[in-house]
Amino acid sequence: MKTGILFVEDDQFFAKVVKRQLERAGYDVTLCEDGEDGWDHFQKSIYDVCLLDVVMPKKDGFTLARDIRSIDENIPIIFTTSRYMEQDKMQGFECGADDYVTKPFNVQELIYRIEVYVKRSKLLRSEKRIVYTMGNLVFDYTQFNIRHKDSEAHVRMAPKEAELLRFLCENSNKKLLREQILNSVWGQDDFFTKRVMDVYLTRLRKHIAQDPSVKLETYHGKGLMFIINELDRTHMIAKA
Repeated sequence: MKTGILFVEDDQFFAKVVKRQLERAGYDVTLCEDGEDGWDHFQKSIYDVCLLDVVMPKKDGFTLARDIRSIDENIPIIFTTSRYMEQDKMQGFECGADDYVTKPFNVQELIYRIEVYVKRSKLLRSEKRIVYTMGNLVFDYTQFNIRHKDSEAHVRMAPKEAELLRFLCENSNKKLLREQILNSVWGQDDFFTKRVMDVYLTRLRKHIAQDPSVKLETYHGKGLMFIINELDRTHMIAKA
C-alpha cells in the first residue's frame, strides 16, 4: 500500500511540481489549496504524513497543525514554507510539528525526511508501547505524555520533546555533550536546533520537578546529565 500524503499548499505552481515528484517516488498525494480544505480532507481520509504550508487562506498552517494534533498525536507533520524567521519555526514546533523545511528545498531530501518520520509513526502505532518509570514519574514515549504514577492526569509532550526525553532515559546517569544530544535526536547541531533543545529542556525540568529524585543537571556549560536513581523500561501490549 502506498504512503498517503496530505499536502496543503496555496502556491499551485509550486505544489503541482512537488506533487508530481512525490508521486513519481511512489507516494499517493492529496493536494489541498487552503487550510480549511486540508482539514476537511484530513477528517474524511487516512494519511500517513502531512505536509503543510504556513501562510494559507482560510486556515493557516499552525492552526491546521493544532487541529490535526487534537485528534491524532502520532501522524508526522512537516511544515514546508518560505518563512525562515526563527519565531516561526519555534511556533511550528509548539504546534506539534515534527520538522520544518524551508523553500526552496530539495525534494529528495524531503522524501528522506518523510521516510524517517513515517517509519517512526508506524512503530508508534504498533501493538507495543514503550513506557519508562522514573522514580514516581511515568513517561509513555509511545503516547507522548508524562504523569505522576499516582495520578491519571498526564502532560502532553511534543514529538521531539518525547524523543529527547527518551534519549536521556536511555543514557541516564551519563555525562552527555550538548552536540552529542543534538546530533542523536535532531541529526544536526545548528543554532536553531540548539534553541529548540533549550526550550524542551526547560519544559522537561518542569515535568520532572514533581519528583526531586529525578534531576537534569548541566555541567561545565557544555553538557548534561539526566540523573535517575530508579529507572524501569517496559514494552507493553497496547489495549485495543
